[in-house]
Amino acid sequence: MVKLIVGLKGSGKTKTLINLVNTAGENSKGAVVCIEKGKNLIHEIDAQVRLIDTDDYNICTANSLYGFICGICASNYDITDIFVDGTMRICQRDVALIAQFVKEMDELLTANNINLTLTVSINAEDLPEELAKYVA
Repeated sequence: MVKLIVGLKGSGKTKTLINLVNTAGENSKGAVVCIEKGKNLIHEIDAQVRLIDTDDYNICTANSLYGFICGICASNYDITDIFVDGTMRICQRDVALIAQFVKEMDELLTANNINLTLTVSINAEDLPEELAKYVA
């Protein structure tokens, strides 16, 4: 299942995400992964959560993020939750490609019982209609 946390910069998306990540880390019976662009969350995320910087792996498009998440899931069968902070920055602010990415991720992760939560820096009114059902 995919959930989006949307809002403009400074609206509290990352703070909400940090709380969700740490709660999942405490309660999950499997592995929890948090993906971000940069190393901003290193002191905010609990140590039991795997924190990954997309810059370390040259992930800079929606397609490369999709492949990266598929690789993470393929290499670890017990992942329960994946969180991505800064989806617009990672995916070069291409809303159309993010919409396609979300649709593909939802199909894959729902079939594998993995939750994906993304922060997306966009005004809720500017969100494409096909993404509205994913807004948390």
